[in-house]
Amino acid sequence: QVQLVESGGGTVQAGGSLRLSCAASGRTFSGSAMGWFRQAPGQEREFVAAISGPDGTTYYTNSVKGRFTISRSYAQNTVCLLMNSLKPEDTAIYYCAARSRPVASAEKAEYMYWGQGTQVTVSS
Repeated sequence: QVQLVESGGGTVQAGGSLRLSCAASGRTFSGSAMGWFRQAPGQEREFVAAISGPDGTTYYTNSVKGRFTISRSYAQNTVCLLMNSLKPEDTAIYYCAARSRPVASAEKAEYMYWGQGTQVTVSS
């Protein structure tokens, strides 16, 4: 059974940093794209960042470029999201997702596997 489990969420003041991790089990995702999405209350789930497999090309939504960094460990079957200079508008539940294909996508419908999410709250 495939599982994606996120960790690292929490509450931080504006300007602070958090590092989210996603551990995959049940299959290897070394050849698959993985991504992070987020959903704020009353809003649609939106794309944040993705990383292709196996070449590791990264993609970001414009609002997080220069502040967030996505990375992965093929050996540990994990993907991380380092979030710096956090803003109150970054507050959301953050979800890890994985495709069955190597090319990253910003479309949530392209991702087959999802974690349960981890809450990130940024106070002003």
